[in-house]
Amino acid sequence: MAPQQKTHRSGFAALIGRPNVGKSTLLNQLTGEKLAIVSPKPQTTRNRILGVVTRPEGQVAFLDTPGIHQAKGELNRYMVDVALQAVDDVDLVLFVVEPGGIAEKPEVSPGNRFILERLQKAGKPTFLVINKIDTVLKPVLLPLIELYRKEFPFAEVVPISAKDDDGVENLFQAVLQHMPEGDPLFPEDVLTDQAEKTLVAEYIREQVLRHCRQEIPYSTAVLVDFFDESEREPPPGTPPGKLAGLIRIAASIYVERDSQKAIIIGKQGQMLKTIGTDARKAIQRLLGAHVYLSLRVRVEPRWSERPDGLKKLGYE
Repeated sequence: MAPQQKTHRSGFAALIGRPNVGKSTLLNQLTGEKLAIVSPKPQTTRNRILGVVTRPEGQVAFLDTPGIHQAKGELNRYMVDVALQAVDDVDLVLFVVEPGGIAEKPEVSPGNRFILERLQKAGKPTFLVINKIDTVLKPVLLPLIELYRKEFPFAEVVPISAKDDDGVENLFQAVLQHMPEGDPLFPEDVLTDQAEKTLVAEYIREQVLRHCRQEIPYSTAVLVDFFDESEREPPPGTPPGKLAGLIRIAASIYVERDSQKAIIIGKQGQMLKTIGTDARKAIQRLLGAHVYLSLRVRVEPRWSERPDGLKKLGYE
C-alpha cells in the first residue's frame, strides 16, 4: 500500500489593525527578511506589502497593510482603502491588536471596534493576534481575550511577541491549517512582489522616519530616479556573502514645505548625509553589492492632500 501523501495547503492572509501594533515587524519575522520598514511613528506602512512563506507542507502569502485610522486627507483615505481592500482578497484575516493599557479594565477601543464592524461585514475567517505580550503579564491577557471573543467569532486567538519571535511559529502553523488545499501560488524562490527599487525607496524613507522631527515623516515620500546595475555583477571567485560589484542609485526625498526641506538637509547638509549613510548600509545588505547613493530633497506642495500629488509619488 502506497504511503498517504500529505495535504499541501496554500492561500493568502492579511495583517489588519491599527497603526503601530506591530504588523510590519510580524511580517518581517514570519518571512525572515526585512520586507517592511519599521518605525514607532504612525502611518509608517503606506502600501500593501506581500511576503511569501514557503514550507514543504504549504505556502502562505501574507499581506501587510497600512494601519487603519481616521481618514482625513487624500493620503489617509488611500491608506485605509488599501487596508480594507486587502480583506476582500484573502482567505484569512489576522486582526492584530496590542494589550497596552489593559491592566485596570480591558476595553475595545473605538478604532478597533470600527475594524471589527468591517470584518463582520466581510465575513472572512479571522484570527485575533495579540502582539507585544512581552509588555504585560500573561494572566492579564485573559480578560482581554474574553472581551474580544464576545465581540467577534474569532477562529483562533494567538498571543505573540513579534519583536521577540515568541509564538510566531505557532501562529504560522495555525494560519497554514486554515488555508485551503492547493498547489503553491508562487514559485519556491519568490519572497515578495516588491521590486528592488520600491524596497530601496522604503529603506530611505525609514531613515527619514528615524532621524527627523515628528512633523517631517508624514509629509515625506521617496522616489528612485536612477538605478544603474551595469557594474553589479561580482568578479569571478568572489566569496559568497561578500559585497562585490557596484550599484549606482539616485533618489529624491519629497516634502511639502521649504521649512521641511531645510530640516531634512540639516546644518551644512549633515542630516541628509546621516540619512544617506544609514540608508546606504541597509540597501547594501538588501542588494548584496556596494552602493553609491545620491540623495536630493524636493518640495511638492501639499502632495499628500492632492490626488495628482499622490499619483505622482506612486500612491495609486
